[in-house]
Amino acid sequence: MSDPIPGGTPAQFRSLFRSLVLDPDLLFKHILSTEKLARIVAEEVGKTCDRIFTPVVTLCTFLSQILSDDHSCRAAVARLLAWRCAEGLPPCSPDTGGYCKARQRLPETLLPRLVRDTADGLQQDVPDAWRFHGRNVTLVDGSTVSMPDTPENQAEYPQHANQEPGCGFPIARIVVLIALSTGAVLDAAIGPRKGKLSGESTLLRSLHGRLACGGILLSDRCFCSYFEVVMLASQGVDVVMRQNKNRPVDFRSGHRLGHDDHLVVWHKPQRANWMDQETYDAIGATVTIRELRVRVVQRGFRTRVLIVMTTLLDAREFSHDELASLYRARWHAELDIRSLKQTLKMDVLRCQTPAMVRKEIWGHLLVANLVRGVIAEAARRHGVLPRELSFQGARQTMEAFRGDLSHADSADAEVLREVALKAIASHRVGNRPDRVEPRVRKRRPKNYPLMHKPRAILRKRLPKAA
Repeated sequence: MSDPIPGGTPAQFRSLFRSLVLDPDLLFKHILSTEKLARIVAEEVGKTCDRIFTPVVTLCTFLSQILSDDHSCRAAVARLLAWRCAEGLPPCSPDTGGYCKARQRLPETLLPRLVRDTADGLQQDVPDAWRFHGRNVTLVDGSTVSMPDTPENQAEYPQHANQEPGCGFPIARIVVLIALSTGAVLDAAIGPRKGKLSGESTLLRSLHGRLACGGILLSDRCFCSYFEVVMLASQGVDVVMRQNKNRPVDFRSGHRLGHDDHLVVWHKPQRANWMDQETYDAIGATVTIRELRVRVVQRGFRTRVLIVMTTLLDAREFSHDELASLYRARWHAELDIRSLKQTLKMDVLRCQTPAMVRKEIWGHLLVANLVRGVIAEAARRHGVLPRELSFQGARQTMEAFRGDLSHADSADAEVLREVALKAIASHRVGNRPDRVEPRVRKRRPKNYPLMHKPRAILRKRLPKAA
């Protein structure tokens, strides 16, 4: 196995990571040291003959591209060029061709492994005060991302069926598992937006192995089904979900635990199309479920009454109000996905092939985990919860301090880290309980019609100059 930085040194790699990405000493419990990163890259990549764009150099440049406001390859290569000159190394070409080819050579398994590794490191050292009754709570939610309209992307991630060919963009569906305590992405599943077994429930089932025994899964009603609940219970995972609207609820039946709170028995439905007969036969015929009715009294909320179901059956340990508040925390999944898609600009991807699209998605998830790791460290040092701190504020502060931290000596760097973490801890998310706003937009969009024919056809229809 070759050195991941041929001709380089560990000190140079640390300088590269600090200059292009972040100072590892800012991370909570140092979840990703440069030595650990180099070892994982070497294990995943194996032998390499690259001279400038070695695997770790390519990875660091890729992460800096995602972390920066400017997502272009040219800006990423320019940052690497500046670092090489500052280190006294021969300058690389400012052309982006070599970098783009090096990104393609990175194995698809590398970035997912780093995402899971950083998330696990964060979860291992989480204080009990950040947990729910000492248990880890995992959020699950799905979303979609679009990508360039290339034949390769269209073949694997087709566009919306209502759009004419050449008038839409390929769309991929993504389901993510997110730690409620820290906001770190534990894992993700990627698939096409449409087609057989491409729904969010199918993608979640592929992630069951990432849910640890003793944990709690928090989700909306999209994932609420008998089979999902029973399969998770067999792993020792409890659930808190909104009740599926197709299941009738009658609080006059069952075993009453309190006002708007009772236990009921669900019976096994018919076998689902995706399930084989052997698995279906192994599933129990009944399961006991706790149902709670939650009344929403705040102005502006569209839902006035919702039913929450859970396998946390002990009403003395888990009160009605506690579980209602826990389900309300499910909204953090929406906010975390918004941070990925808007703050990190994952909404519209740039890569031209499905393999690179998947690497780009996992790269965004890894960068998000690194930011969450810095937030967790700031929260630990200053006695607050990570959820109280701003993701964008942390990213902006990291970017502002990155250059000075990369050139500071040990004593100055420690002072800069303390100042940076204190600044991150000061960027609190506004405490605006039950804030509501009308769902309208003030900014008017540009008055251009939507594309309904391919661009080549529309170009031919343009009037000729006189």
